[in-house]
Amino acid sequence: MKAFKVTGEIHKPNLATPFAKEIIADKSEHAVEKVYAEIGSKHRVKRFHIKIASVQEMKADEIENPILKKLVTGE
Repeated sequence: MKAFKVTGEIHKPNLATPFAKEIIADKSEHAVEKVYAEIGSKHRVKRFHIKIASVQEMKADEIENPILKKLVTGE
């Protein structure tokens, strides 16, 4: 499993909210799908309201989330 940082914006009619999420997945495509599912579920937005700006693979020392870091490094 690899860690990815997905950044983008949620576009609602009167509001644009930027986001950055750390996701653990096998491929970058899987990370994007997971972000669509999580943000859509939590914020009640459709996929066409979510704009993904970038997907970057992260090294173990760059991960900020302690749970993800533990999963990736295996400690």
